[in-house]
Amino acid sequence: MASTHYTSSSEEIAQKGEDIYNRLLRTRLEAECRGKIVAIDVDSGDHAVAESVLDASRQISAKHPQAQIFLLRVGEKFLRRFGTWKKSDPA
Repeated sequence: MASTHYTSSSEEIAQKGEDIYNRLLRTRLEAECRGKIVAIDVDSGDHAVAESVLDASRQISAKHPQAQIFLLRVGEKFLRRFGTWKKSDPA
């Protein structure tokens, strides 16, 4: 089985992905796709939008099998939240 060789570090992928998102995608996606997941191939600049991380990743991987993928939830700072939070209204 052939192994995939990545040319960028995780930090480089994140930096490239954020740059592509901010320069080319942010305005349109935040107006149309808020809350969805965007997967960006940082080498080609191509992207896919879906409801889940898995679906967005599969879509971009189908077009670019060797993609180095940056994932982001449209309109949010973070893809996922960890930990606990308090509900603002008692039930």
